[in-house]
Amino acid sequence: MISIDEFKKTELKVGKVLKVEEIEGLDKLYKLTVDLGEEKPRTILAGVKQFLKPKDLKNKNIVVVANLEPKEVRGVLSEGMLLAAEDEKGQPTLISPVAKVSPGTVIR
Repeated sequence: MISIDEFKKTELKVGKVLKVEEIEGLDKLYKLTVDLGEEKPRTILAGVKQFLKPKDLKNKNIVVVANLEPKEVRGVLSEGMLLAAEDEKGQPTLISPVAKVSPGTVIR
């Protein structure tokens, strides 16, 4: 269990996936370019390649944990994490807003 104060430290924002790229030699990760309403888009690595095609991600609004410490994987810096839920078959389902909202919108 975490306290509400600890949870409030998590910065969740809406991001729009601008670009989806494959990373040579990695069969589980996509390299996403995501607009979070900031000066420049962020790169986020997402382990959904086995389940989703680039067309399933491109131009989609997703929910991103925006204040994770960046992590480098195979020379690519990941600057956040997308959120997904597993369905009953173990397939990821992207978490996204129901209504149209702008990239960078804070989720409360």
